[in-house]
Amino acid sequence: MSTLWHGRFQGGPADELMAFTVSLPYDQRLWPDDIAGSRAHVSGLLRAGILTVEEADQVMGALDDVADELGADTFAFVPSDEDIHTAVERRVTELAGPAGAKLHTGRSRNDQVATDLRLFTRRALTQVATRVHEFQVSLAELAVEAGDAYLPGYTHLQHAQPVLLAHHFLAHGWALGRDLDRLLATRERADVSPLGAGALAGSSLPLDPAHTAELLGFAAPFANSLDAVSDRDFVAEALFDLALLGVHLSRIGEEVVLWSSEEFGFLTLDDGYSTGSSMLPQKKNPDIAELARGRSGRLIGNLTGLLATLKGLPLAYNRDLQEDKEPLFDSIDQVLLALSALRGLLTTARFQTARMQEAADAPSASATDLAEFLVGAGTPFREAHAIVGGLVRDSIQRRVPLADLVEAHPDLGAEAAALLAPGVAVTRRTTAGGAGPAPVARQLAQFRELLESDRQRI
Repeated sequence: MSTLWHGRFQGGPADELMAFTVSLPYDQRLWPDDIAGSRAHVSGLLRAGILTVEEADQVMGALDDVADELGADTFAFVPSDEDIHTAVERRVTELAGPAGAKLHTGRSRNDQVATDLRLFTRRALTQVATRVHEFQVSLAELAVEAGDAYLPGYTHLQHAQPVLLAHHFLAHGWALGRDLDRLLATRERADVSPLGAGALAGSSLPLDPAHTAELLGFAAPFANSLDAVSDRDFVAEALFDLALLGVHLSRIGEEVVLWSSEEFGFLTLDDGYSTGSSMLPQKKNPDIAELARGRSGRLIGNLTGLLATLKGLPLAYNRDLQEDKEPLFDSIDQVLLALSALRGLLTTARFQTARMQEAADAPSASATDLAEFLVGAGTPFREAHAIVGGLVRDSIQRRVPLADLVEAHPDLGAEAAALLAPGVAVTRRTTAGGAGPAPVARQLAQFRELLESDRQRI
C-alpha cells in the first residue's frame, strides 16, 4: 500500500494502524474545500515558476475531473486513501501524471487540513447563522400574530406577572440574536488562511501565502506558521457558539414540553410535528422539543471533548488535532436540524391564548401592581410589599377573594381593587423593554431593525 509518506519506510503500514488513524469516513465531506485549496495552491505554484502553464492546466483539469467525480458520487476510493486529502492527490496524480505529482510541492497536510477546515467552518457558520435568522424572523411573525394575548410570566416556574405573548416570543428572539452575533464573530476570526505555513515552518520555495489567501477569499494570510497549523481556536469557538445556541433551543424545547401538557394547555402541536405512542393510543408527544433539549448535552460534550484534547498539545501539529472534525461536523448537523424542526413546530402550533389569559388573570398576579399603587401614594416599597403579602396570605387562609380584602383596606380601596380585573395588569408595564403593549410595540420595531442589520451582515 502506497502512502504519502512511504519513502521513509521499508514496509507498508499495518492494518491496525490504518484502521485506527483513517479519517476518510468523515472528512470526505471536506472535498469541496480541498479542491478549492488545491486550485489556489496550483495557482501559487504557477506564479512561483514551480509549475509550467501546461502543467498547471493539466493539474487544474484533473482537479475539475475529481470534483465532478466526487460531486456525482462516482469517485473510487482505494484502501490507501487515509483521508480526503490523500484521495484527491492520488486521483489527480493518476489523471495528470508527473504534473499531478507536483501538486503537493511546498505544502503539508498540516496547512492543507487547517485551510480546508477553515473554509468549511466559514461556510458552515454562515449556513447556521442564516438558519438562526430565519428562526428569528418566524418569532417576530409569531409576535405580531399574538397581538394583545398575554400569559403568566414565571420565575421559579411559579406565576409572577402577566406578560404579552409577543414579549415572550421576542425574548427568545433576542437570545438567538446574541447567538447569531457570536457565530458571525467566530466566522470573522476564522477568516485567516493557513496555506503556505507548510508542516510548521513555511517553505524555502518562493510561495506567496497572501496570493493564495486572496484567491480563497480569506481576509488575511497567517502571521506565524507554527500558530497557523496548530490553531484550532476557531473550532473551539464554533463549538461553544453552537453549544450555547443549543442551550437556547433546549430552553424553547422545555417550554414547548410544558406548554403542550394537559396541565398547562397553552399550546397544541400540529400532527406533522408530533409523534404518537406505540402503546398508548391517546398520546401526542413533543419529541422534537424533547430532542432539542436532549441534544444540547451532546453539543456541550462536543465542546468539552475538544477542549480536553487541545489543552495538552505542544506546538505545532499533533495527530490529536484529527479529533477536531467529528465534533464540529456533528454539532453543525445537529443544530441545523434542531433549528429547522423547532421552527416548523412553533409556526404550525396552535397557541391557546384563552387558556393562557385565564391562567394569567389570577388576582395574585397583580400583587406587584398593588404594591406599586401604595408606593405611588407615598408608602415605602418594603412596607407596601409586606401589606400586600399579608393580604394575599389572608385571602388564601380565609378563602376570601383578594379583591374584597383590597377594597376594604384603608390604604387601597376600590381604585386599587380595579387593578385586579382581568387583563389590566399586563397593560401597566410601561418601562422600556417591559412586557406591556407600548414597550413591546417599540421592542418589535427595534427587533425588526436588528433582523435587517443581521441579514446584511450574514
